[in-house]
Amino acid sequence: MEHALSPATLAELRRPRPYPAVSVLTPTHRRDPLNTQDRVRLRNAVAEAKRQLESDPAVSRERRADVVQELDRALAEVDLAHAEDGLVIFAAPGEHQVWSLGRAVPERVVLSDTFLTRNLVSAQAAERPFWVLSVSADRVTLWSGGADRVTAERAGGFPLTRSRPNFDAERQERIGDQPSTFRDEGTRQFLREADTAMSSVLRDEPRPVYVTGEEAALSLLDEVGSVAKGAVHIRHGGLAHATPEAVWQAVRPVHEAELRRAADDVARELTSARGRRTYAAGLDEVWQSAREGRVRLLAVEENYKVTVRDVGDHLEPAASDDLDGRSDIVDEIVEQCLETGAEVRFVPDGMLEDAEGIAGVLRY
Repeated sequence: MEHALSPATLAELRRPRPYPAVSVLTPTHRRDPLNTQDRVRLRNAVAEAKRQLESDPAVSRERRADVVQELDRALAEVDLAHAEDGLVIFAAPGEHQVWSLGRAVPERVVLSDTFLTRNLVSAQAAERPFWVLSVSADRVTLWSGGADRVTAERAGGFPLTRSRPNFDAERQERIGDQPSTFRDEGTRQFLREADTAMSSVLRDEPRPVYVTGEEAALSLLDEVGSVAKGAVHIRHGGLAHATPEAVWQAVRPVHEAELRRAADDVARELTSARGRRTYAAGLDEVWQSAREGRVRLLAVEENYKVTVRDVGDHLEPAASDDLDGRSDIVDEIVEQCLETGAEVRFVPDGMLEDAEGIAGVLRY
């Protein structure tokens, strides 16, 4: 199952497909007892997709058989033992993908000439992905971080490794192995290569960066390159060879502190926007501003969800089972704002209570 949505991957998902491109969305659960019905719900959703394919006169028999086969292959790849909060299956002639999301999705089946991506985009924004670069003299490992984990990342040729030089025993005794290692020209070149590789990763997928390592490693990386200068330093050695869980435990308190600082920055920006009269609050006002491309900064509470009906120029509340209801309107607004170049920040629940869970700073 896929987790990380890069700009290149998103562009590929959004390209037009031969009809039908099928999107199957279903909520999932991480723990008992709620997750006991996930498999049944998922199978029912896939069955509904097959029913719609069968009843659609625009789908030929050959193409229907192709897409049904891709749906079955996708279903076989689903690992609900590692489920998060939502699952998305994409299937089209000759291809399929399965995405696990850390944000709930509505139960939905859509047949179109493109895949439905807004829920992926919103989940990615809510997860606030980041990079962790763990540095040592003989190995540099890249980790992809999210809301509650890090995983090893292979982009950019990582992990980078080299054979450590054998130092003279008397020299080791005199000045210590670690300082001499990080004064070695081979180590300097190795970390210079790591900096170049990381710069390439950031060009393709910009994210905040945490760099871990011993003090000498962090100082040398900062001296020979540019990545460390804009990163948050975590003075913790040994993580280049560690498990993902060990890296997460080392990074987690620093990351959580950064999120709190970022939330405080958002609060200050919203307060300032009120004074400048460039402030939008509430779903209806933010939705209209997003459609006009006026939102510069969108702030959304982490678990804010609402079902609405579109009544022309306004939204009004709707029941969750309303056939005309739009239960992922928040995800739609998030995607629209990102498409127009806005910054999107998810903030703790209750922080935007006076704005009913969603607010924006406007460009004009």
